[in-house]
Amino acid sequence: MTAILKDPTERTRFLKFAVVGAIGSVIDFGTMNLMVALAHLTLVVAGTISFISAVISNFTWNRFWTYPESRSKPMMGQLAQFSFVNALGLAIRLPILKFGEPWLDSLITSIVKTTAISHQFISHNIPLAIAIGVVMMWNFFVNRYWTYNDIDG
Repeated sequence: MTAILKDPTERTRFLKFAVVGAIGSVIDFGTMNLMVALAHLTLVVAGTISFISAVISNFTWNRFWTYPESRSKPMMGQLAQFSFVNALGLAIRLPILKFGEPWLDSLITSIVKTTAISHQFISHNIPLAIAIGVVMMWNFFVNRYWTYNDIDG
C-alpha cells in the first residue's frame, strides 16, 4: 500500500487499474441487472455471469493499458493467472451477494413500505457494490505482485 502512496508509477498503475475496474463494474452491474430483469435469473447466477464478462474486459484492458510492459509473459499463461486471482475474488464475492441480498432486502422491506425504486433493485445493487470494492483491492494487489510481476517497480 505504501508503494501506491509513494511511487508515482505505482499510483498511476493503481488509478488505471481503478478505471479499468470502473469499466468492468459498468459491465458487471449492467449485465447483472439485465439478467435479473429479463432472464429472471437469481442474483448469484446473474452475478456470476456478469462477473465473468467483467473479468474478460478487465484482463484485456489491464494487459494492454495498465501493464503494457508486462506483455513479455505469454498471454494465455497471464490470462490463467488473472482468471485464478479473479476466481478467488469470486469466492470472496459470492458470500457477500448470497447473504447480503436477503438481509438487506428484509431490512429495506421492514423500514420502508413503498419506495420510488424497487427494494429488490436496491438489495441487489448495494451488496454488489460492496463486493466489487472488496474484490478490487484483492485483485489489484495479487495481480500486481503475481500476474504482472515481470515489470519493474
